Amino acid sequence: MAVTEEEVTQALMSVRYPGFSRDIVSFGLVKSIHISGDEEVRVQLAIATNDPSVPATIKREAETALSGLGGVRSAKVLIDIQAPPAGAGANVGATRLPGVKHVIGIASGKGGVGKSTIAANLAVALQRSGARVGLCDCDIYGPSIALMFGSRERPMATEENKIIPIEQYDLKLMSMGFLLDDTSPAILRGPMVTRYTQQFLRQVEWGELDYLVLDFPPGTGDIQLTIVQTVALAGAIIVTTPQEVALIDARKAATMFEKVNVPVLGLIENMSYFVCPGDGHRYDIFGSGGGEREAKRLRVPLLGQIPIDIATREAGDRGMPIAGEEKQSPVAAEFVRMAAHLRESLP
Repeated sequence: MAVTEEEVTQALMSVRYPGFSRDIVSFGLVKSIHISGDEEVRVQLAIATNDPSVPATIKREAETALSGLGGVRSAKVLIDIQAPPAGAGANVGATRLPGVKHVIGIASGKGGVGKSTIAANLAVALQRSGARVGLCDCDIYGPSIALMFGSRERPMATEENKIIPIEQYDLKLMSMGFLLDDTSPAILRGPMVTRYTQQFLRQVEWGELDYLVLDFPPGTGDIQLTIVQTVALAGAIIVTTPQEVALIDARKAATMFEKVNVPVLGLIENMSYFVCPGDGHRYDIFGSGGGEREAKRLRVPLLGQIPIDIATREAGDRGMPIAGEEKQSPVAAEFVRMAAHLRESLP
């Protein structure tokens, strides 16, 4: 019995894009399927990548999946490899947001490294440097930006059904935390998470911005893939802590961005050290030098080293990131320096 196009499609859905949990069909890579009368199947794919291992892996796995189908004598997968546009993600459908010059992702391979603290303070430091800045909390399950900016305001909508972002400290903000009560969890399946993520990016009235900072969820899952499919990123910043268990996951995050053609702008080492208020002695609680070594391995700059700091934690808990305080601490000055570096890199 001859194989059907539906069966071919189902077989291709078992092939994952390298580094992600989503398959090549939902990723939009399959352009055509041709089944001839002599049980030969030809599949045409289109992939935008500079990494030769990606199409090679997909071709091998796709042909293996098709060869296992009954009624298939020969399976051929042809791939049109396209050079991705600057700043675009793996999907050529990724587009620039109207009015937004640069979209920067703040990411980590694992949770608990202080990524949201970094994202919030970098956004504030960029705004204080004179830039027009927005901050989007893309962590649907564990949003924290609403707390860090001390707002319980609910977003409104325009007559065109566009979401009006919350404005705090002259920043435009969007987070699931503005839509939920403090004790209400976001109980959502994958498709709904994808929908909310796309709405936060494309259906928010961001207006004219120099920088839109995206606070990614931890890991390398479907939300990350949805983002790079939806908007063209100018680059990503990887947040890690110094110990090897965190650096392993930082490498995975960097590799993910490499596979989807998003440049890594640099690495930030958070919780780098602790200075005891009593005696001024420095303690390397999570080890030392890990971020610097990893940045060299990845061939990206080490943008900064942020210590474990009581004032920084207190500032976030009371809703005013430390980079926005008038009296600048050494930590705030480090965020200001990193923001200046980003403005030079992405003017």
